[in-house]
Amino acid sequence: MKKPKHHIFVCGSFRAAGGPQGVCNKKNSMGLLQYLEQELADRGMADVTVSSTGCLKLCDAGPAMVIYPENWWYGRVESEGVIDEIIDALEEGKAAASYVVG
Repeated sequence: MKKPKHHIFVCGSFRAAGGPQGVCNKKNSMGLLQYLEQELADRGMADVTVSSTGCLKLCDAGPAMVIYPENWWYGRVESEGVIDEIIDALEEGKAAASYVVG
């Protein structure tokens, strides 16, 4: 496997004791993850890997995601439109400033 240029982690709100319990899951982060993967494929961005994570501890700003190696943390990723804006910015090599947290 070739090392990805970017790795996007989407909060799945999973806790150590089991299933998803937090804000991100309740706000459909896993549905948005599926859209994110499809949109990346449609744009030919095969050098980006997407993974779900346990709780990212950003419940007050969920759904949340982070992009590495840039270390861009995003909150309020609540729609496909927001995903599109984040991917557009990633293609341009910059953060989508409207959704950056921290």
